[in-house]
Amino acid sequence: MIGRLKGILIHKAPPWLVVDVHGVGYELEAPMSTFYDLPELGREVFLFTHYAQKEDSVSLYGFLREAERRLFRDVQKVTGIGAKIALAVLSGTSVDEFARLVQTGDVTALTRIPGIGKKTAERMVVELRDRAADLVGGPVAASAGLPGDPLGEAITALQALGYKPAEAERMAKKAAADGDSAEAIIRKALQSALR
Repeated sequence: MIGRLKGILIHKAPPWLVVDVHGVGYELEAPMSTFYDLPELGREVFLFTHYAQKEDSVSLYGFLREAERRLFRDVQKVTGIGAKIALAVLSGTSVDEFARLVQTGDVTALTRIPGIGKKTAERMVVELRDRAADLVGGPVAASAGLPGDPLGEAITALQALGYKPAEAERMAKKAAADGDSAEAIIRKALQSALR
């Protein structure tokens, strides 16, 4: 099992990133909470990882903070939730905010996260309420922007999180301001979706 990686960040395009560890490029899928705080390409990065093997595939997920990895794992223990929804949870809200939503039983706010309906949100509240109090944030790395067209990258990332193309475009355009990085647009769009 691979528990963590330390290497050079050589590619990032939400939700995918590649870390070069002594000549081996590890491809990882990461939530937007991690993308917001990734260093610039060519810089060293340290990621906590989650290795998942299914019948037909092997996946590696990366997180800047241990609390995010723990939440990713805990959310998947809820009946009917897999890695895609767990990533959407971390992309749509912070660990602390998610813990607050679960503890207060705010099903309405939880259903604003892509892929989570009312019944799933209710299951999350019931099954995670006891564990939510244990979730805490870790150290944050320096923030950096993604290269290329920020609006286009934000739309692509929102689609990867489960939003329909038209909805992703509407959200990103509404959130975008002159000079915003893709991460900033995505963050504002997801925060706006939770209101």
